[in-house]
Amino acid sequence: MPLSRLLTIFVGITVILSLVLWLVSSLYRLYLQVAWTSPLLGQLLVLLIILLLGVLIAAFAYYIGLFPSVIQTKKRRRAAPKIPERKIEAASETLQALKQQVDLIQDEVAKQALISKSREIESSLARGDLQVVVFGTGSAGKTSVVNALLGRMAGQVGAPMGTTEVGETYILKLKGLEREILITDTPGILEAGEGGKEREKRARQLATEADLLVFVVDNDLSRSEYEPLRGLVEIGKRSLIVFNKTDRYPEAERELILARLRERVRGFVSMMDVVAVMANPQPVQLDGGGVFQMEPDIMPLIRRMAAVLRAEGEDLVADNILLQSMRLGEEARRLLDGQRRRQAEKIVERFQWIGAGAIALTPLPGLDLLATCAVNAQMVIEIGNIYGCEINKERGRELALSLAKTLAGLGIVKGAVNLVATALQTNPGTLAVGKAVQGISAAYITRIAGKSFIEYFRHDQDWGDGGIAEVVQRQFQLNRKEEFFKGFVKDAINRVVEPLKLDIPIQPADFPESTEIIPQQLDDIYDDWETPINRRSQDDW
Repeated sequence: MPLSRLLTIFVGITVILSLVLWLVSSLYRLYLQVAWTSPLLGQLLVLLIILLLGVLIAAFAYYIGLFPSVIQTKKRRRAAPKIPERKIEAASETLQALKQQVDLIQDEVAKQALISKSREIESSLARGDLQVVVFGTGSAGKTSVVNALLGRMAGQVGAPMGTTEVGETYILKLKGLEREILITDTPGILEAGEGGKEREKRARQLATEADLLVFVVDNDLSRSEYEPLRGLVEIGKRSLIVFNKTDRYPEAERELILARLRERVRGFVSMMDVVAVMANPQPVQLDGGGVFQMEPDIMPLIRRMAAVLRAEGEDLVADNILLQSMRLGEEARRLLDGQRRRQAEKIVERFQWIGAGAIALTPLPGLDLLATCAVNAQMVIEIGNIYGCEINKERGRELALSLAKTLAGLGIVKGAVNLVATALQTNPGTLAVGKAVQGISAAYITRIAGKSFIEYFRHDQDWGDGGIAEVVQRQFQLNRKEEFFKGFVKDAINRVVEPLKLDIPIQPADFPESTEIIPQQLDDIYDDWETPINRRSQDDW
């Protein structure tokens, strides 16, 4: 115990005993005088004096630390960690939704990868460790920082760039923190060659999984370092910036670099989160020929890291688990969307040639557009099924008719016919076939319609802010690009023009998987559509 504290206790006890003796004598005389005139008032006076003495003694006992167990118990209760329930519930719901999406994914490799990752997140939630990831270029001294934090060798210090092939994780206990801290040393970023790119990809992946990111630099931030740091902060990574190798700079230059670093990250990293260290100081050659080795100075990082983890540790764990579960859910949605898009595009390709066949098989020219709408209605139903939307025939007809009106109103029908006619002019012998332009145009219009319907179902049966017109116009522009249109016309000539030139009846078998719509159900579709409101000529459209 310090000498000043002992003196205070001795003086305090002496003063209290002296006051007690004086008070006993003085108060006794006062009591006799008061009690002579009013006994009740005398008793109240004695009670008040006793209470005052009790408060004085309790305050002195508190000061000298007679009640440490009570204080420690209260502190221990306040320090008990508890992850915010709201965030954990959100993460659990996201993981549950992820499992439902994973069941729909057909790619077994991707499916197993998602399942494995979701199990890792659940295990991380159960363990509750704090994940600290050390990130930066290979020359910044990341491994030296890890070594200094652990107080022992954790890797090859001073080794060439690229030594840390995969993330290596070490356990660190921090006084006052109940959770274990897992520190991961990542491969360096911005390295040359294919191997360097692969290591950087791994490092970035580890960084996105961190509760706390320690970004190590050995000078001012370059643009190539700034961009990954800013990107990680923007996705929600709590970050500390460590200016390492400060022993290599004079004090004035060191302070200047530190000030520049803080200025560069102003607005997304706090100035307090930018610290300077020397994790592995270089030996200094003395004038007499000897060598002086300075001790590492890692305390600025330890103090800041401890302050952040103690104050924000529980929130960091919860935020990171929620972020990882949401990112995994987005990856599952992306895979499922790609799978559905590929399936839907196969349906569009099948129905575009069915549409061409419908035109070729239609005996009355006035029914050409009617046949195309009928085919599109069935296509909508099948695309809807791919996206888990049950579309009945009536709804399919409404969507097909609405899209047909939009195509005509935007002039896309006329534009498609002109595009096809111009393309066929470059192919000798096709002009003699009158049905060729109509059939290929129908296939092209069906393709644009199908692509538009895919966007409609991808966005939960919503055409977006621009409405159906914007979606249709965008698909028309995408499908008129030269690199696609040449291949489309070439395929159409083989499927439509050549059979017509040879006067060969076009059968459903000439079209891939051309279902019973043609010709078995086409008459029924016509009957359903042949109402006064739907009976219009091509000129009306």
